[in-house]
Amino acid sequence: MSGRPEPLYPLFAGLETLPGVGPKSAQLLGQLGVQAPRDLLFTLPHSGIDRQLSDSVREAVLPTVLTVAVTIGRHRPPSGKGGAYRIQVEDAQSSFQLVYFHARGDYLQRQLPEGARRIVSGRVELFDGMAQMVHPDFAVPEEQGTEIPRFEPVYPLTSGLTQKLMYKATRCALTRVPDFAEWIDPGQRQQTGWPGFAEALRRAHDPQSLADIAATAPARERLAYDELLAHQITLALARQRDRRKKGRASTGDGHLQARILAALPYAPTGAQQRAIEEITSDMAGQNRMNRLLQGDVGAGKTLVAFMALLRAVEAGGQGVLMAPTEILARQHLQGLRPLAEQAGVVLEILTGRDKGTERKAKLDALQRGDIQILVGTHAVFQADVTFHDLRLAVVDEQHRFGVRQRLELGQKGRQADILVMTATPIPRSLALAQYGDMDVSILDEKPPGRQPIRTAMISTERIDEVIARLRAAITEGRQCYWVCPLVEESEVSDLIAAEERFKRLRAALGEGVVGLVHGQMLPSEKDAAMRAFQEGCTQVLVATTVIEVGVDVPNATIMVIERAEIFGLAQLHQLRGRVGRGEGASTCLLMYQPPLNETGRRRLEVLRETEDGFRIAETDLQMRGTGDLIGTAQSGVPRFRVADLERQAGLMAIAQSDARSLLAQDPRLQGERGQAARMLLWLMRQDEAIRLISVG
Repeated sequence: MSGRPEPLYPLFAGLETLPGVGPKSAQLLGQLGVQAPRDLLFTLPHSGIDRQLSDSVREAVLPTVLTVAVTIGRHRPPSGKGGAYRIQVEDAQSSFQLVYFHARGDYLQRQLPEGARRIVSGRVELFDGMAQMVHPDFAVPEEQGTEIPRFEPVYPLTSGLTQKLMYKATRCALTRVPDFAEWIDPGQRQQTGWPGFAEALRRAHDPQSLADIAATAPARERLAYDELLAHQITLALARQRDRRKKGRASTGDGHLQARILAALPYAPTGAQQRAIEEITSDMAGQNRMNRLLQGDVGAGKTLVAFMALLRAVEAGGQGVLMAPTEILARQHLQGLRPLAEQAGVVLEILTGRDKGTERKAKLDALQRGDIQILVGTHAVFQADVTFHDLRLAVVDEQHRFGVRQRLELGQKGRQADILVMTATPIPRSLALAQYGDMDVSILDEKPPGRQPIRTAMISTERIDEVIARLRAAITEGRQCYWVCPLVEESEVSDLIAAEERFKRLRAALGEGVVGLVHGQMLPSEKDAAMRAFQEGCTQVLVATTVIEVGVDVPNATIMVIERAEIFGLAQLHQLRGRVGRGEGASTCLLMYQPPLNETGRRRLEVLRETEDGFRIAETDLQMRGTGDLIGTAQSGVPRFRVADLERQAGLMAIAQSDARSLLAQDPRLQGERGQAARMLLWLMRQDEAIRLISVG
């Protein structure tokens, strides 16, 4: 599958091969992300102008675009220089004016002679009580009326491009679409009544009414599905490649797991049990596990991960739990140590801090297999770290961790299973787009005993009350987080905001009570400040958002988030999850700067009403769109030209199961539908997939 198939050459030719597109237009089209005729096909009209013939302008609600048959009346040339040239016209029921600026009178006299019948089409507005059509888009003799499109598509433009050029260029690109063999499952097409690919393109570019421009119009839905299917075939190919990698069956008799379950003060939730079963059965299989464990703040992911690590130990091997930072690694260690003691398993930690003889002793123990479970940071990747028999790698917080590291980790254990944990609830459609190559377990229930968090909105004008409240909480021995917003892109201004707040709180609450953590500090300084807070040496921690992931201070019961309205919902939810981890009742104060706009208010109210991270993520997605939600640059979520992930989540799920079943039947895409799917992958620029097939 080395080179692009020949039928696609005309669609991937230079833009200048289209009539009317010169170097300048090609450059402007580039700003719309259009590099080749193929991209024009997927640049669909975003609205349309209805030019059906009306009887008269009289009943119309102005301003609006109208098309009417008229009799041309008298011409009134402008009185002074630069004035308007007006032509009185009459339709079946009333009269109005055509208005031209900078017009050449002799030209208009010839085109629109008095007494002639014309069909005119354009925007009609009221001006001083008189209906006017300024610069009609069309003014043609009645017998040529059919030349006016009844419904005219409107394309997205960038300054310098005209609708006329877009219309002409897309028409020409459409003539280059060959008849492709069908890649969509026949049953799926029958059920939805979707047209074929070429027909769908023609209909999408030639809408007959506004209904044809809706995402739900069959032609548009079909094209959206084509994009999603190509993306999911790519992910399914990557998954197939991973699954072909031989894993090792890790089975155990469950005796270690049983010890932990017996010692827990409460039974695991149904969701936890389900996830443990899914992971255990994956580990027992011959193929390598590649699973995502997605759970909301406090849904008990750690327990599930630890049960999986115990299974690796029961099978006679070792497990590793990787955290993105030293502080999180230590926290995992604290959380897991009592469990490990209960199970009688040897647990150790390895971070960049380990040096010299101590480090060497740990490495030797690891290599001999004396350390059964290792908790670590990326220090685990260093060349001199070798395991006796690594069977499972658990990775905490996917987005801090590239796919590359996932692979490197896999090399440490020849066929180690991989479990990725993320505390960011991701709406289903995005999870499918981002992690479609992985199998997913979701924890959507909270374990018993978790304290609900009271969430309140408060204006920044009441900051003194908030400080007084902190003072009272500190006197009772409680601890508080105070999060400063990342105001602008520049880190300097964040730093100033955080330092100002730190000084003000220190002045109000006393020396030695308040700590500070921000992005500009050295990692060692950050660690020290966090540790002082964890150990209760400081009672208030002023921080920019560096604390959002995973830090656990059970004694912290108040979370103040300043300028909450400028944070993303998912981020606010993560921050709130830092409190409510201990016995005490916890509060989260969302401080906003009035006046709050409608969206800002709605976002904060959603948080006040629910602690369900998945519901919050869905709302966030509806309100902000995919790009902002995960910061598209680092998210690995593709940009689709037609498909809309927020509104077409259902289509994404169908595309995933369809792509997987197609590859199950035809792993090398060599059958009839497989060949058609290859064409789709080329058409959708899925180079990654094409590489996977040719190598595969």
